[in-house]
Amino acid sequence: MASTPSLSPREWHQRAIAAEQRGAKDEAERIIAQGLGEHPNEAPLHDSAGNFAMRRGEYGLAAERFAAAARLSPGHLPFAINLAIAQTQADAPEAALAALAPHESAGRRDARYCSTRANAARLAGDLAQAARWYDQCLTIDAHHPRGLAGRARVALERAERDVLARIDLALRSQQGDPHLWLSRAQGLDATGHTAEARALAQQIADQAPSWQPGLDFLAQLRLGAGESDFASHFEDAARKAPGDPNILIAHIAALGAAGEPLSARERATAARAAFPGIEQFALLEAVYASAVGDDERAERATAALSTDSLDRALHEARHALRRADWAGAEAALARAREFAPFDVSAWALTGLLWRVTDPEKAAWLHEQEGLVQLLPLADSEEVMPPAIALLGRLHDTSAFPLGQSLRGGTQTRGILFDRTEPALADLKRAILSTVGTYRESLPERDASHPLLRHCSGEWRLNGSWSVRLRSGGDHHAPHIHPQGILSSALYLMLPPPDEDGSQGTLELGRPAPDLRLDLPPLHRIAPKEGHLALFPSTLYHGTTAFGSGMRMTTAFDVIARGGLGDGTDDDGSRLE
Repeated sequence: MASTPSLSPREWHQRAIAAEQRGAKDEAERIIAQGLGEHPNEAPLHDSAGNFAMRRGEYGLAAERFAAAARLSPGHLPFAINLAIAQTQADAPEAALAALAPHESAGRRDARYCSTRANAARLAGDLAQAARWYDQCLTIDAHHPRGLAGRARVALERAERDVLARIDLALRSQQGDPHLWLSRAQGLDATGHTAEARALAQQIADQAPSWQPGLDFLAQLRLGAGESDFASHFEDAARKAPGDPNILIAHIAALGAAGEPLSARERATAARAAFPGIEQFALLEAVYASAVGDDERAERATAALSTDSLDRALHEARHALRRADWAGAEAALARAREFAPFDVSAWALTGLLWRVTDPEKAAWLHEQEGLVQLLPLADSEEVMPPAIALLGRLHDTSAFPLGQSLRGGTQTRGILFDRTEPALADLKRAILSTVGTYRESLPERDASHPLLRHCSGEWRLNGSWSVRLRSGGDHHAPHIHPQGILSSALYLMLPPPDEDGSQGTLELGRPAPDLRLDLPPLHRIAPKEGHLALFPSTLYHGTTAFGSGMRMTTAFDVIARGGLGDGTDDDGSRLE
């Protein structure tokens, strides 16, 4: 005879809540687990367990528990919404959209469903879908806080004309939301109100000295204004919150991103002394000491590390390359690939190492026919003139970006192809068509190759921007794009050709100068208007300066379905 449960599901839930309210979170978890043991088929109890996990920030566990509730009650909309929220928080927005899709008929009448679906779509990179679902949410409830804030953010990211009005509408009911105030500062900057943006960004940094997004945006504005002390506000923030090491981490990162490794090294050394128990400062000191040639300091700081990580392995690989320690570089890169088998940075460094130690492997990685191509842009005569005219206007209000390879010139803000102008939509369609042509001529799929493993399956654009360079030294320093599998340069405007046609040449395979490797480029591409250069993201790339005129390009990265580390293969061949 089966035993009778000691408590009802509701009673188990109430006991867990009481324990949580007393601060006994571990006890609450044990109570929930015990209740599930007695009532494994009670969907509400699984849902309660998911809520407990969400409040602890354990989003993966929360998703598992919400998924169990949804399986037990497949038609119950709140369980599906909770599952989608947890999946979004766990950085799986595509899974969240899949969980919500079967409930669309009922969900279209539920503001929470619409807001959740919009947020997942936004994080998945589909801003048009996000805007539609936020609009539907606000049709149901015009004052929905998440709907108002989310729709304002989408308006900012798509550069919609009413962006400031949307942000101000959201702020009426959410005056204490720092993200909205930062959005307003960004909106002011994007619409040409630079002085107002700067004042508001300064106010945010003063009132929230420990909030890194605000500090970073102020640094971007100050750098764009040409201020030599563009990062001094990090010092002010550290004085206001002396116990917060994250301010120092952000300060060091800003200096490094702006091409000031000496200053970054000194800040890292000081931070390490102030917070001796935080190993990240030792790693940062090692990274920047090595970058400026202070090898002894770099090695002392590295020796102080007690834990291994991908970042440490990559640092040790770079340091070994700088020292011509090929065996050490190989060992460090092997560790890096254990942490992330297809990490772009690891493969880029591996390619440089193999050019010295194993030319055959180096050729397999970067010199197979079809990996590097210069293709005419589809429909270039129709799509380029309106795009060039629009981009020219955008560059007039753009600035030098923090943390990019650009040396001089301007770069457009945000994700270019998220904007709503028809000229950019037409340009994107032409680019997608041309990328499809590139993929059709690739070598056969190779599961061990960081690009060719993705010959089949879904590709999509990840990030997009335009750069305008002028004569007199503007150029791109050698760099890689660690978030893509394929990188690009679309030539929209070029300076007059010089005698040898080398102005603004795209060089592929020349290492970054700080790596101290005297290796020539593997490929040189002479720019050609209306043509799209495509190449593996694992290739270091940069440009040469030019003597006169102006150069305008558009660029983007391509990623594969599921991200860089996903080993999933797909029989389809979508490109979006």
